[in-house]
Amino acid sequence: MTSFPFTEAMPIQFQAPLPKASEVVVIGGGVIGVTTALFLARRKISVTLLEKGRIACEQSSRNWGWIRQQGRDAAELPIVIEAQRLWRQLAEECGQDIGLKQTGVTYLARTDKEMARFAKFLKIAEMHGVDTRLLDQGGTAKLIPAMSRTFKGAMTTPSDMRAEPWVAVPALARLAARHGVTIIENCAARMLDTAAGRISGVWTEQGRIATSNAVVASGAWTSLFLRAHGVSIPQLSVRATVAATAPMPEIHSGAVADEHIAFRRRHDGGYTLASGGASQLYVGPDAFRHATKYLPALMANPFGTHYLPAAPRGYPDSWSTPRRWNADEQSPFERMRILNPAPKASALRDMDREFRALFPQFETVPLKKSWAGMIDAMPDVVPIVDRAAEIPGLVIATGMSGHGFGIGPGMGRVVSDLVQGNEIGHNLHRFRQSRFSDGSSLELGPSL
Repeated sequence: MTSFPFTEAMPIQFQAPLPKASEVVVIGGGVIGVTTALFLARRKISVTLLEKGRIACEQSSRNWGWIRQQGRDAAELPIVIEAQRLWRQLAEECGQDIGLKQTGVTYLARTDKEMARFAKFLKIAEMHGVDTRLLDQGGTAKLIPAMSRTFKGAMTTPSDMRAEPWVAVPALARLAARHGVTIIENCAARMLDTAAGRISGVWTEQGRIATSNAVVASGAWTSLFLRAHGVSIPQLSVRATVAATAPMPEIHSGAVADEHIAFRRRHDGGYTLASGGASQLYVGPDAFRHATKYLPALMANPFGTHYLPAAPRGYPDSWSTPRRWNADEQSPFERMRILNPAPKASALRDMDREFRALFPQFETVPLKKSWAGMIDAMPDVVPIVDRAAEIPGLVIATGMSGHGFGIGPGMGRVVSDLVQGNEIGHNLHRFRQSRFSDGSSLELGPSL
């Protein structure tokens, strides 16, 4: 079995010279950062995108590849509906096959309680004209007849899509570069520079860029970067293990999940497999600092996360990772160009067992690649997309909580207009930074 294809050994594809100035600097080369930069450039705004390692080298290429409306928080749903339209448009503009297909997403239910949760989302979907529907036992068996188990029912959204993350996001980056975005890989943003209390530039390992606007879309690294500037967000990172199989006979063309196993058909004829809900949290300084904010999520799903005593050296919330540094010295972001956690061996064994139990016609599951990613999570399972009150000119777009790939182009368009001060077209109140400090009661998003 081979490891993840994105490593520091990959050739640098984007190595534009560092400009002296840029109207906007985007920090982070994942799907949110790339699409934000793309939509800004389409407005003829000069944009520089900084990536400490390689474009999409972390969670934006390590996710399941689902582009789903199903199971979204009510505030996210209008944005992901827009994102689906944009995915179709951008896939054509990329001039490359990114594996985009409308094959549906289905969640399987074993209990009446799960069906009741699905029914709650169905009401939200109907309000927005999404084609989600509930299936009974017979309808579920008819949808995926190869399954050996009988389920109480299912929720399915036929219009949901899939794409190949490690193909799609680099393709979007090349599209952004063609539109004029200056993309610089292997160039870490070290610190923000401020004057009179607002953004005046960004210090990088290659020097300073003058700018009046910065977007921090750095995934699992965002909290560490912001804390060095006095901005605190309750973001943690959880490890999730994924695997890809060699080509196999098709048992379903779309994406499917229950509480034990998740899978989707891949463009190469194999399947992407993942555990239905299990993840691991490395306990570090931020985990202690924000523990009380995560209590509601912990109580709602006490066995969904496994806890590990300490993150490996250099991880964002490792005990040994510096929390302060100067603009003229090496930062933690250069010390770890690519956050590349090892997949959990027991999770891979579980995937193999669960997939074969569901489809016993496969005597073996030919796993060809395995990897893990660090998901930037928030206590209420929805992101922060907001202007930072502490530093005018700074926009935060992070904490996508495993939802970022599918909603990426929609959020990128939203963030680009947020930077410009334009009409957003969506209500962002749910995503405000202040919800964790203004006394608001925490409202958990759906963990569907």
